Amino acid sequence: MSDNPNSPNRPYPLDRTRNIGIAAHIDAGKTTLTERILFYTGMIHRIGEVHDGATTTDHMEQERERGITITSAAVTCEWMQHPNEGVFKLFEGQKQRVNIIDTPGHVDFTAEVERSLRVLDGAIVVFCGVAGVQPQTETVWRQATKYNVPRIVFVNKMDRVGADFQAVVEEVRSKLGATVVRILIPIGAEDHLKGQIDVLNKKAVLYKDDDQLGSTFDIADLTTEQLVLAGEAYAEILEAVANVDEQIGEKFMREEEISLEELKQGLRRATIANEIVPIAGGSAFKNKGVQFLVDAVVDYLPSPLDIPAARGHDPDDLEVDVPVVTNDNGKFCSLAFKLWADKYVGKLVFFRVYSGTVTKGDTVYNPRTRKKERIGRLIQMQADKHEEIDTCYAGDIAAIVGIKNVTTGDTLCDPRFDVLLEPPSFPEPVIAMAVEPRTKADQEKLAIGLGRLSEEDPTFVVKTDEETGQTIIAGMGELHLEVIIDRLKREFGVEANVGKPQIAYRETITAAAPGEGILKKQSGGRGQYGHVVLDIRPNEKGKGHTTENKVVGGAIPKEYINAVMAGIEMSMTNGIIAGYPVVDVHVTVTDGSYHDVDSNENAFKMAAIFAMRDAFKKAKSILLEPIMDVEITTPEDYQGDIMGDLNRRRGHIQEISNKGNVGIVKAKVPLAAMFGYSTDVRTMSSGRASYSMEPSCFEEVPPNIVNEIVKERGGVAA
Repeated sequence: MSDNPNSPNRPYPLDRTRNIGIAAHIDAGKTTLTERILFYTGMIHRIGEVHDGATTTDHMEQERERGITITSAAVTCEWMQHPNEGVFKLFEGQKQRVNIIDTPGHVDFTAEVERSLRVLDGAIVVFCGVAGVQPQTETVWRQATKYNVPRIVFVNKMDRVGADFQAVVEEVRSKLGATVVRILIPIGAEDHLKGQIDVLNKKAVLYKDDDQLGSTFDIADLTTEQLVLAGEAYAEILEAVANVDEQIGEKFMREEEISLEELKQGLRRATIANEIVPIAGGSAFKNKGVQFLVDAVVDYLPSPLDIPAARGHDPDDLEVDVPVVTNDNGKFCSLAFKLWADKYVGKLVFFRVYSGTVTKGDTVYNPRTRKKERIGRLIQMQADKHEEIDTCYAGDIAAIVGIKNVTTGDTLCDPRFDVLLEPPSFPEPVIAMAVEPRTKADQEKLAIGLGRLSEEDPTFVVKTDEETGQTIIAGMGELHLEVIIDRLKREFGVEANVGKPQIAYRETITAAAPGEGILKKQSGGRGQYGHVVLDIRPNEKGKGHTTENKVVGGAIPKEYINAVMAGIEMSMTNGIIAGYPVVDVHVTVTDGSYHDVDSNENAFKMAAIFAMRDAFKKAKSILLEPIMDVEITTPEDYQGDIMGDLNRRRGHIQEISNKGNVGIVKAKVPLAAMFGYSTDVRTMSSGRASYSMEPSCFEEVPPNIVNEIVKERGGVAA
């Protein structure tokens, strides 16, 4: 293999490619920032605004109507670090390719953030200059940490009343535990926001309020006061980098001079290693601070060559690690991270190439299905617009048209390179509802539509209730399912009736207990005989089901053990309180007996189910419900009413704090009590309060509520 990782045909070398995501809490300004980046890089020639429904990346009708991002959108742009007087940049005069994914901020669409961060090399995490660290930001931060994604923080909305850059910096340090260093400090705030202090170059960047929409700016010398601030921040950067970077640390200890280029290179290495997070401030909406933020992305976030090689596994032995090195000349390997039904070209499979290249007409292999497929068309995505391309190179993000039998998280690779990359992981749905077509004619269309949408979205699940025959859809929240129903109507022409939302309850046990099950049917001819004895005990929270076989002396023949385990698994799908799935139980099979003639797999499977039911009755089963972390931001006048309402909803207040004249209430509240809350909180606060919530944990349902749930399910209260 060549030492040069670049194919001679690729338009941009790997070291000048950046794959970044823009992620944050809802309404922090991600889409507005993306729109500005596209404008300043020349990809679009008119800035669209979220409130007008005219942005590039919010292209779905539902996104434009609601003013929120629902699905992540990929765009590609080019950026040149222009030389400015007295301002040194690491990649000055070199054109860079920047692939951007704009992700949703709403917790209901968290899967979009999860799968995007899985395939990106770096991220800009956007914070509101007024609200600071919000609940969904913490979730995004955890997701980025999980996939080891280097970050730059952009404190947006510095033009808003109450914006405080330093307060956000301190919050990021205290709440997220990040080592942040200020690289671009806002000059002024609120109505007086003018530009940024470029800390490393010790210059002022002053943006012009003119018809050019922030395209032009002046580089000026710092005032005395600004010089003091820049000096403090510079010393902070130097110390932070010296603490984590060996090269800078040695020079620092020997008190040798460290040049600006050396410090920037050290900061780059520390950022890529996730030791330091650079932080910048500005206002995307007011067109201040975006260009130098993109310069920082190029300077400090990694190219595909700077990150560790992707780790795959041998499909035949998952214990064996297979490194996938970023190189155009290697064997092709990529990860399919998103499926999308496009109204013009059909099914699109978004994929990230980790090694090698793929060209139209090539054959790729899917290790999960053990099948090969031919690539018909390759597309470079610009939000919802398509640009046909012939070849995809290592580090690229693109889409394949028309490939079949692919699901989110599949590896697509060279038939001679049998490797499984780690797929993104997704949370379990927390809310469900019944859906049925309004007319017979809609029946088939509903099945097709639900099938397509569940293919696209790993957190959207479709199943049939075996007792009622109803189609049940499950997702991450009310908004999630509301958007699904809306898409069914618009994209698939299906008019559907929906039931009221149902909670994804769970059952578990609180005590250890034995269980015995016998299936005995012996009335002439060949009968049925199976006998299983087992013990169950509670597992650690979140550990799921575990099983152990301690049968000795052939009491249950080996050929029937798998059937016993299958029966145990099946019994976990229906608890004894209200028929909900059972979680966090350890089962030990201890004994049993068999009959030479009448025993078979089915008999032992049924005996295991009977034994589990017997044990569940003795093990003090309880019902669990999903609990949400809720944060309400409200003017202080309404704080009392809102807290009283949360108490009525069985909520537990965790924290009350103030930012200026705005109160912040944090509480844990059962999901069952939060239906319709968006309307209620607006009514209580005359439309001035806002809230966000995300899943926290499962907790026991109070006995009086259990009785109601059991009656709803058509059972008798335990």
